[in-house]
Amino acid sequence: MRVSFGFREISRLFGGLMTTATVPIPSTDLRPLLLNVRNVVLKVTPEHFDQLCIDNPDLRLELTKDRELIVMAPAGGESSEKNFDLVMEVGLWNRQTNLGRAFDSSCGYDFTAFGGGKLSPDVSWIEKSRLEGIDLVGFIPVVPDFVIELRSPSDSLKPLREKMQDYRRLGVRLGLLINPKIQQVEVYRPGQEVVVLEAPRAIDCGEVMPNFMLSMDRIWS
Repeated sequence: MRVSFGFREISRLFGGLMTTATVPIPSTDLRPLLLNVRNVVLKVTPEHFDQLCIDNPDLRLELTKDRELIVMAPAGGESSEKNFDLVMEVGLWNRQTNLGRAFDSSCGYDFTAFGGGKLSPDVSWIEKSRLEGIDLVGFIPVVPDFVIELRSPSDSLKPLREKMQDYRRLGVRLGLLINPKIQQVEVYRPGQEVVVLEAPRAIDCGEVMPNFMLSMDRIWS
């Protein structure tokens, strides 16, 4: 991740530690300075995180329970298509049953009241009665019943597993970490060991979403 600062921003940032040059700067040097923060952990408050989301609507941002900022690159075409298929599967089942509300990866959740961060699962679902009186305009302050995280080719596995463990700790009833490259699914449930499924043709989600079988045919293809 790179953060771009112009000359004026650098001047304001360092204030009295920096004297602005009085010699005219050639126009060819007025390029933005790039601050590389690849190896630095950035911590922000939940309030500052909300402002960052407003100021950077094109970025995919998340905040961990330790207030660490995560900036995610846009998904590639292959991952985006697979994620769309997963959203469609959940969405069609939900439209037929009308048992809850389904959300895609652009939906943010506010878990700060439960000792968590602000996260955006690739797919999520909440049973209808749990959303009564809840404002859905901003980040949803409810722990979803069901989540899916889809590993893209650029995703490291360790952070995704940590995220899934956080979902389980917060009370997500069923969480799926799908790894298309090796055709593997990790299943997370509260108070239970992680179950690993090798190349399943479908995943039975009926324990949370009645009669719902998540087909994996298009994910493995």
